[in-house]
Amino acid sequence: MKKIFAFFIFNLAFFYSQAQYTIRFVVKEVAVKAQDDIYIAGNFNNWNPSDYKSKLKPFGGGRRIIVMDNIDTGHYEFKFTRGNWAKVEATANGSDIPNRFVDVRGDTTVELTIAGWKDDFPEKPKPSTASSNVRVIDTAFFIPQLNRHRKIWIYLPASYNQTKNKFYPVLYMHDGQNLFNIQTAAFGEEWGVDECLDTLEAQTKKECIVVGIDNGNEKRTNEYNPYDDEKFGKGEGKQYIDFLAKTLKPHIDSNYRTLRDPEHTFIAGSSMGGLISLYALVQYPNVFGGAGIFSPAFWVVPQLFTDVQNTKWKKDLRIYFYAGEKESSQTVPDMQKMLNIIKEKNCCSTELVTSPAGEHKENYWRVEFDDFYRWIMQ
Repeated sequence: MKKIFAFFIFNLAFFYSQAQYTIRFVVKEVAVKAQDDIYIAGNFNNWNPSDYKSKLKPFGGGRRIIVMDNIDTGHYEFKFTRGNWAKVEATANGSDIPNRFVDVRGDTTVELTIAGWKDDFPEKPKPSTASSNVRVIDTAFFIPQLNRHRKIWIYLPASYNQTKNKFYPVLYMHDGQNLFNIQTAAFGEEWGVDECLDTLEAQTKKECIVVGIDNGNEKRTNEYNPYDDEKFGKGEGKQYIDFLAKTLKPHIDSNYRTLRDPEHTFIAGSSMGGLISLYALVQYPNVFGGAGIFSPAFWVVPQLFTDVQNTKWKKDLRIYFYAGEKESSQTVPDMQKMLNIIKEKNCCSTELVTSPAGEHKENYWRVEFDDFYRWIMQ
């Protein structure tokens, strides 16, 4: 009887861990611009501010609603926009508001109001915070694989212009807008990579060139996803990684004093940028020898688990995983699952870090970047 009861409890727990629910977001009142289209953006849609599938619909009495089905249990953060982050919701006096959140344990209805919009209160221009070691290589570097142009940043160590015979490792990072300069950073937060490296290079004597590639704004999800997706559209991740390996890296190696071998070439990013960094190791392990995988959105691309499992890595790659426990409920378990797959291959040096207080934000990745850099540059 005890065995039957234990079996029942196990299956009940398994059911609840696998259950999916419905969330109804109801906006009861919009203080201004109530006739404009309103979208919801959160960690359930990669913070896309203009996803047509996330547009609220009229619900009578001036209310708006969006219903999301098949949502797993977990902690979800979100905000409302009118189509882009310049038109994100705010307080009635234009102040920023923290991310809204909902903890899903069953079918849930969330009712709320929108007090104001950020674009009704123009901010003073933010000062540039990029250090003197940061410059823009090109505001419109051509991506032949995608027939697009993109801004490319570069950080050069302080010693770079003081010597002519020293060569440096290179770290390629996605979401270049958010790496060095708060003036260009989305959400008003930056990684502070330049300030961090200015300090670490003095402490560790380990110097590195960092190349930042701006994301494609509305194309970001497509460019950082190697697989076609019913929800997010055509995957362009392979072409994007081809661009890094076959176009951008040769350009950097030809114009700067770099250590060109994979043992000194790394790649890093967060969220979708984290998963495309791991995909880069799948496609080009002979180009990239290590990766920083911050808060990876593996739930978007379950195919990547199979691709990593089937990849035959012959050399010792270095892979650093990080995620916060206050992110999506899937983030840490998916990251652990991927780490276990990689460990079974007995080919890589790995590190996994989780933060109990960590959220899906640049300021948490900024703090973790210090430890990642020390580890990857050992």
